[in-house]
Amino acid sequence: MSTTATKRTAEAETEELDVIIVGAGFAGFHLLDRLRGMGMSVQVFEAGNGPSGVWYWNCYPGARVDSPGPMYQFSRDDLWRDWKFSELYPSWQEIRAYFHYVDKKLDLSRDIRFNRRVNEAEFDPAHNRWSVRSSDGSITRARYFVLCTGLGSKPYVPELPGLSDFAGEHHHTALWPQQGLDLASKRVGVIGTGASGVQVAQEAAAVAAHLTVFQRTPNLALPMRQRKLDDDTIRRMKEGYPLAYQKRRTSFGGFDYDPLEKSASEVSEDERRATFERVWEIGGLAPWVGSFNDLLVNEQSNRAAYDFWRDKTRARIKDPTVAETLAPTEPLHPYGTKRPSLEQNFFDIFNQSNVSLVDLRKTPIERVTRSGIKTTAGEHDLDILVLATGFDAVTGGLTSIDIHGTQGETLREKWAKGVRAHLGMAAAGFPNLLFVYGPHSPNAFANGPTCAELQGDWIAGLLNHVRQRDWKRFEATAPAEEEWRAEVHALADATLFPRADSWYLGANIPGKPREMLSFAGGLSTYMAKCNESAERGYEGFTIG
Repeated sequence: MSTTATKRTAEAETEELDVIIVGAGFAGFHLLDRLRGMGMSVQVFEAGNGPSGVWYWNCYPGARVDSPGPMYQFSRDDLWRDWKFSELYPSWQEIRAYFHYVDKKLDLSRDIRFNRRVNEAEFDPAHNRWSVRSSDGSITRARYFVLCTGLGSKPYVPELPGLSDFAGEHHHTALWPQQGLDLASKRVGVIGTGASGVQVAQEAAAVAAHLTVFQRTPNLALPMRQRKLDDDTIRRMKEGYPLAYQKRRTSFGGFDYDPLEKSASEVSEDERRATFERVWEIGGLAPWVGSFNDLLVNEQSNRAAYDFWRDKTRARIKDPTVAETLAPTEPLHPYGTKRPSLEQNFFDIFNQSNVSLVDLRKTPIERVTRSGIKTTAGEHDLDILVLATGFDAVTGGLTSIDIHGTQGETLREKWAKGVRAHLGMAAAGFPNLLFVYGPHSPNAFANGPTCAELQGDWIAGLLNHVRQRDWKRFEATAPAEEEWRAEVHALADATLFPRADSWYLGANIPGKPREMLSFAGGLSTYMAKCNESAERGYEGFTIG
């Protein structure tokens, strides 16, 4: 086993490692275990006080996974055989418990430094090492720097005039108090109707004195089909796990199913309707990624899917005006081009007398006041304000760290006019640096744990390749990242995704370049390209 050396300097102790990993979620866990098993000295730096990545921070009421539990875990049989979720779509509490289970099983925490937020990193070309400064004052040096910061690690709070004047409590969903917050008998306002907004609203509607939901864009949410799992059901499900985990490695989205091998445009209206009904009853993300294969590329097929969703949704809403706001006759953007959330009773809560909907397109927020929110139509008194306003997604977790490369610029500066990231895992000018779920990888279009394993294994292979040959440095080339960027954009331009102002394109963050941030060609195609690079001696990288 490799040991960690500690060098003493005149100013402070500096720890020397082979690898620093940032983030103790699925990707950080997987890579720590893999690289440690290869005999490398590795530490994970985690800003939270415990493991589970995004699920340490997302502890707001109703927070839960939108992937089925069997898919939202590691595929190793020594991990899944003794673990069981009590629900098909696990809550944040169960996900945290799962991480603690894996942590104990693999003895990971001994190499994780909690409450250590990485602030700055700089590459030293003379010694081919990264120097990493953290919030606790520590300085650590490592040969390789691997970022596993995830899709949503930089919360976004829009400019809301008067927010600091609000007398009640206000929290972003991703910065929720760890001790919780009681919504019972309170006047609660939720700004935003993305996944976290939907989930909080469902919980608040059941207990709040009054709930006001402030919506800018309708959420084309899909039925979750949540259910409890008894021991017999879990036993039967586990019989299929080996095949399911094999399938998810080769599927489009990293799940155990693929889009259908037919298009909506080639079947009769009766068959199209019957198929929509079938995947609707399956629920979850099936009506999005398990339906006809042309929904995201063919405008007519997409409109048929939207109309089906709209009619199913409106049938649950009693007030026609509210129904038109939540599920408009004419879509504001193509179906599925914004991330569909999963809902349990979201649309039904608007039939309750204690729930109001505010359409911010018609009556925008003017300011936050001491007692609530003032729109152009009037004031809404609130005790608690929930900011379900999303994230600087995909790139934000990476660019929030001051990462200095060899060209006199930070990663933030490099990407200020658009992302360049070869294979979505490396950037020219930043040697010995890799990232999982990075921009121009399948990130948003693939199951997180599947990506963590496949990208993590590829990264482990690259580091092993370099290390075995005693090479000191690798780096993506500028031509390779430009070629990859062009391929990512060409794939996106062949779809309907650019027709929506979504976080997929960074359109939710003022000043952020509007461009596709995800590889839309499918996880299996993506990994084939990554493996092709590896087979050619890691084509697209200079190694020496």
